[in-house]
Formats: sequence, structure tokens, C-alpha cells
Amino acid sequence: MIWLRISRYRPRFTRQLVIGPYIVDLACRSAKLAIEFDGSQHLDAQAYDERRSLFLRGQGWTMLRFWNGDVIENPDGVVEAILNRATECLGGTHPQPLPGREGRKKSG
Repeated sequence: MIWLRISRYRPRFTRQLVIGPYIVDLACRSAKLAIEFDGSQHLDAQAYDERRSLFLRGQGWTMLRFWNGDVIENPDGVVEAILNRATECLGGTHPQPLPGREGRKKSG
């Protein structure tokens, strides 16, 4: 759901990016922004999450976390928050949507 919305923007966002020994759910490499979507299973993994966050921050990454419920209930708000944080990480340059595919028609 979020991926379909965020993949329309540049700079590029990547799913399941490996950073050192960890995998993050979504990331913008050029902004060094790592995004995690947490469900109820993460309540038991707080120590692991903290180690991962410390490692990523040590590598210059910014972490952004969302609960899965927020993603389901307010996907537009989550995308807006991701793009706003990417803007901050990029020094004020807001990610831009890809140009439309106007003029292309489906043959059929």
C-alpha cells in the first residue's frame, strides 16, 4: 500500500534494503532515511530494534517508524510524513513525483 504510493517519487525509495547486518522495510538511500513498519510482533523485539537503530544511526541513517495500524488507517498521512522527513534529510529538497505517462495509449 505505502510502496505503491511512495514508488512514484524520486529520489528512489527501495524495499527491503540490506544495511550492514540488518534489513529495513523501506529506505531512501540518497536521504539516508530508513523506514520501519512495526506490528504487534515488534513489542517482543524492542532490544533488537534498539540495536538496529543504534547501528543505523552510527552509519548516518535516520530512522522513521510507523505502526501497521497507522499504515492501514492513514496511508496518505504516512506517505506525507515519509516525504517530509526525506525533505529534511535531503536539506530541503522535496522528493518529486515521476512525470505522468500522458500521451501513451493502450493498444487494444
